Amino acid sequence: MESNAYILGTEQAELHRLGIQHQIWSSEARQAWKTAEFGFGQTILDLGSGPGFCTFELAYMVGQNGKVIAVDKSQAFINFINEQNKQQQLNIETQCTSFEDIKLKENSIDRVYSRWALSWASNTDKIINDIVTSLKIGGVVAMQEYYDWSTLQIEPNLPNLTKGMQKALQSFLDTDSDINIGRRLPAMLSKAGLELLQIRPLSKCVAFNSIEWQWPRTFFNIYLPKLGEMGYLTKNEVALAFSDFDELEKIEGASILCPHMLEVIAVKTK
Repeated sequence: MESNAYILGTEQAELHRLGIQHQIWSSEARQAWKTAEFGFGQTILDLGSGPGFCTFELAYMVGQNGKVIAVDKSQAFINFINEQNKQQQLNIETQCTSFEDIKLKENSIDRVYSRWALSWASNTDKIINDIVTSLKIGGVVAMQEYYDWSTLQIEPNLPNLTKGMQKALQSFLDTDSDINIGRRLPAMLSKAGLELLQIRPLSKCVAFNSIEWQWPRTFFNIYLPKLGEMGYLTKNEVALAFSDFDELEKIEGASILCPHMLEVIAVKTK
């Protein structure tokens, strides 16, 4: 376990979960890149790159005339990107650092992409101001963040799993980050001097036997035991929550409403 690891860790299981997560949300990412006109020859900042699932796609997009700067605080994930970058001969620069300590030149970035990055950060006003300073005139940011994590719900309601979801949210709220920063993001970007181009809600309601179901499934697999380790749930409550999830998967017509998100796209005009 890395000392600066994600709240869900950076072990092999989390790497696998992030791969599934990217598959499920890749179409939304690509739509944001299309709207924000990400393209060949650009310098793109991938903020909170994780192990680089978006980074690699963006690197192929910009080509050798462009560059992707992948920033993440996990050395394990940065090492993974570096290894893949060497094998695939892409133009990726990595920085293993907190968002507050990123080293970027002024007026050097064409595009910025982030997904579930600022939700886990503190001092976000400084981070956004630093990003705006690094943007060229005409540079665009595309950010996708949680708007209301409490909208995670199951149908039918099963009390032990619902308690687990509530405790997960409480564990996020007890940190110095803002899990629901998506709701504040439009105002924050405007205050930093960007012009809003688009605000788009993102939501998924998933059914069993779909690939989308694996997103909450893999989250619960990893995070419910961690809630037990952190004292938010007892071992018995963790077991009961898993039992509820197993029951949910056997109920015809069961569904999971995933946490609502917001996509914000904004441009630097001056």
